[in-house]
Amino acid sequence: MDVMRQQVGPFRVLSKLGEGGMGVVHLAEDASGRRVALKTMRPELAAREEFRRRFGKEAEAARRVARFCTAPVLDAGFDGGVAYLATEYVEGPDLASVVRQAPLTGANLEALAIGVATALTAIHQAGVVHRDLKPSNVLLSPVGPRVIDFGIAQLADTSGHAPATLAQGMGTPAYMSPEQARGEQATPASDVFSWGSLVAYAGTGRPPFGTGGVAEVVYRVIHHAPALDGLDERVRPLVERALDKDPARRPSAQQLMDLLMGRSAVPVDAATRAVSETWTPVVAPPTRQDPPPPPAGRRLLPTVLVGLAAAALGVAATLAVLRPWEARGGGSGVAEPIRPAVKNGSCQCTDMAAAPFGGGDQMRMYAIFENVPQDVETVDVDLRVLGVLRDVPITPA
Repeated sequence: MDVMRQQVGPFRVLSKLGEGGMGVVHLAEDASGRRVALKTMRPELAAREEFRRRFGKEAEAARRVARFCTAPVLDAGFDGGVAYLATEYVEGPDLASVVRQAPLTGANLEALAIGVATALTAIHQAGVVHRDLKPSNVLLSPVGPRVIDFGIAQLADTSGHAPATLAQGMGTPAYMSPEQARGEQATPASDVFSWGSLVAYAGTGRPPFGTGGVAEVVYRVIHHAPALDGLDERVRPLVERALDKDPARRPSAQQLMDLLMGRSAVPVDAATRAVSETWTPVVAPPTRQDPPPPPAGRRLLPTVLVGLAAAALGVAATLAVLRPWEARGGGSGVAEPIRPAVKNGSCQCTDMAAAPFGGGDQMRMYAIFENVPQDVETVDVDLRVLGVLRDVPITPA
C-alpha cells in the first residue's frame, strides 16, 4: 500500500512497522483491541492469478504451525485487491538490529539456537518450509526468540527466479542453502542450513559466508567452507554439521533441538519453556531520528517512549523519569522527576498495580513522556522502592 489505509479486512491499521521485498508490515488491531502485525502484499504480486491461487493454500498451511517460538498466523485474506496476512504481534527488536550492537553470548546464544531450532521443528511438523530464515525474521521477545514469516517466501515463487528476485523468491543469499542457491527446491534441510548461518552470525556478528554482491556470496555458499572463527565452542560443532553442503548429512531441526538440550525426542513445548527460563530480555537499541526543528526554536521531542525490562522485587511502583539534563552546574541532587503522560485520565505507562509478580520474575515495562529535549538519549528511571535504573535508552514514539 503506497498510502496507508485505515482498515484492512477486520483490522484497524495503527502505524507502519517496516517494509520488505514482499510488502509492507503495519501494527494493527482487531475489533477486540488485540494487536497484530499486518503484512500487506505488494499490489503487483496480488494482481497475479498464480499468486492469488496459492495465497490461501500457503496461508492455511502456515496457520497449522504450532505457536512454539513462532509468531503464529492469525488471519489471511483479500480486501479490495489487497492481500493481507495477520500474525501475532511480537514486541522486541529483530536479531539483526541487536547483533549490530554486539553478538549474543553465553546463555542467550544457546537459548537463541534452541529457540530457532524449536520454531523450525514446529514449522516442519506442519508440513511447511520457511525458505527465508534470516536475522530480520527472528524477533527477540521478552521471553525468547520468535521466528516470523515462515512460508511467506514460498509465495514469492510466482514472480519467478530471475536474478533481480533472487533474495525475494529463493531466500536471502547470505543465509540460503547451497541447493537454494542452485535454484533447487527448498526442503526442511535447507532451513537447517539457514539455522547454522543464523546462529553463526548471532555468535560472531558476521555471516559465515561473508558479504558482498549476490553472485559473490552465492558462490561462497556453494563452494566455500564457512568462516566460524570466534563462535562459542558449545554451539560450533552443531553449526558445522548444519552447514554441511550435502543436505542428507545435516541433522533435522528436531535433532538440533535434542542435541542442544542433551536428551532425545524433546517436545516443542518443553523446549519453548526451557528457552523462556534461560532467556535474558534484550533491550532494543535506540533509534534516533532528527525531526524538523520547531518554529519557536525550542527543540523538544513531543513524545518519548521508554522501554525496559526490569528484575521484579515483588512490590508495586510508580514510573517517573529523573531529568539529569537539568542537574548541571552547582546544583545538588537531581531535579523533580517528570511523570508519564496522561491520556483520558489514564497514565500512559505499564500498570504496575495490576501486574503482580514474584521474586526472580522479570517484567517488561514502558512509559511515555512529553517535553524531553531532543538531544537527550538516555534517562534515569525512578521506580521508587525498586530503585533508580540509570541510562535507560529513549526512542521517539
